[in-house]
Amino acid sequence: MSAQGNASLSATVFGGLIVEKVDRRAELTIRLSEFELPPMQDVLLIGRRAPIGPEAARRMAEALAPDQYEVLRIPEGPIEAVVVRKRLLDFFPQERLVPMLLAEVTCFSPESLVVRGHITVDVVVRRQVEL
Repeated sequence: MSAQGNASLSATVFGGLIVEKVDRRAELTIRLSEFELPPMQDVLLIGRRAPIGPEAARRMAEALAPDQYEVLRIPEGPIEAVVVRKRLLDFFPQERLVPMLLAEVTCFSPESLVVRGHITVDVVVRRQVEL
């Protein structure tokens, strides 16, 4: 959903100069999605200086979705912990999933952020048979 508003064109004085045409616009973009519990989706990456810590995230996940998430502590780097949906660990062991997540999120995420993510797993099987 997007809305634009236009200010009317008018003459203004700026620093002794008369500017005849002023066009001011504001653009508003709104994205709405269904509220989900827990509001974490599949993974939550918690920065070392984030306003919420791993223990608070664990308590939140446990209260909203008991026994569905696991908190994985990260010993070094800008990310302190990864809270991951346990069913994802059925597809990917944490030794493969966590380094992949960290490689992607540390490119843009400062230590003060909490980043939530959604992961889609598609299994593709292709076989050849002789005719």
